[in-house]
Amino acid sequence: MKAIVRDRWGGPEVVRLDDVPTPEPRSDEVLVRVHAASVNRADLDGLDPRPGFLRVFLGIRAPRSKRVGIDLAGTVEKSGAGAARFKPGDRVFTDLFTTGSAGSFAEYIVVPERVLQPIPASLSFETASTLPHSAILALQGLRTRRGKTIQRGSRVLVGGASGNVGPFAVQIAKHLGAEVTGVARTEKLDFVRSLGADHVIDYTTTDYTATGDRYDWIVDTDSHHPIRHVRRALRDGGRYVSLGGDSLPLFAAILMGPLLSIGSSRRAGLMLWWKPFHAPDTATITELVTSGAVTPRIDRRYPLSETADALRWVDDGHAKGKVVITIA
Repeated sequence: MKAIVRDRWGGPEVVRLDDVPTPEPRSDEVLVRVHAASVNRADLDGLDPRPGFLRVFLGIRAPRSKRVGIDLAGTVEKSGAGAARFKPGDRVFTDLFTTGSAGSFAEYIVVPERVLQPIPASLSFETASTLPHSAILALQGLRTRRGKTIQRGSRVLVGGASGNVGPFAVQIAKHLGAEVTGVARTEKLDFVRSLGADHVIDYTTTDYTATGDRYDWIVDTDSHHPIRHVRRALRDGGRYVSLGGDSLPLFAAILMGPLLSIGSSRRAGLMLWWKPFHAPDTATITELVTSGAVTPRIDRRYPLSETADALRWVDDGHAKGKVVITIA
């Protein structure tokens, strides 16, 4: 079978299409024929680990895992002897973060049956492939560990509103009745408006933490601002949730955020309560999509043989929404 592999750390240029053996499912596993797989920022962060300290766990000189891709949608080809939830031909999708592995940029993949969910009949493979990682992150980023979420009329700011996670966050927040501000660069502002954002901020000209505006909730898909600065953009009782970013802001979100929140009603930090492809949240997202409340935006489609170009398009910041690899 054909699969995307890599042997060294680096950018999109390190991936290549190769022939690899078609895997056989073990007792609790399922062989899935992949029809579509979407590109995530996490895929790029895994090509050349970001934050850099992750090399300690993933391989110092070269990646231990040669495969790439975490989101997938496809059909069950074969089940192991102990796997009984699905039968051949069933449409399924998942986020491979649940397995601690990668490899969805391939014609076939073996995954534990427990991490798969059925694709609703009304969703195409391409649409389903955009949801497992990004949409779940967006939904969980709009609530706290204890379940507190935004209220109707809340002022919400979404940093990185035009990328993988941001478009979902904007639409979900609007569905919940929030007044939403989306942050993106100049050429993507109209796209963010088309998602339903009430206001837009061009980060190339404006630092949202210095405008004097205050928000009830800030979801930052890729942190770059010092934690002290983002706190000043919060109203009393406000929440700042970082989903990732560069090493320094990331460490600050983990370490400084909770410390600075002591004795204050404003809370800031990294979203440590993330539950990849959490079944109840997956059900919520698919309901929002099938009802039309949320519409996944697909920017471009690439065949498996052009996966490097797809990764480069996202890495260069061109994508408005999701990029999909079409396979079967």
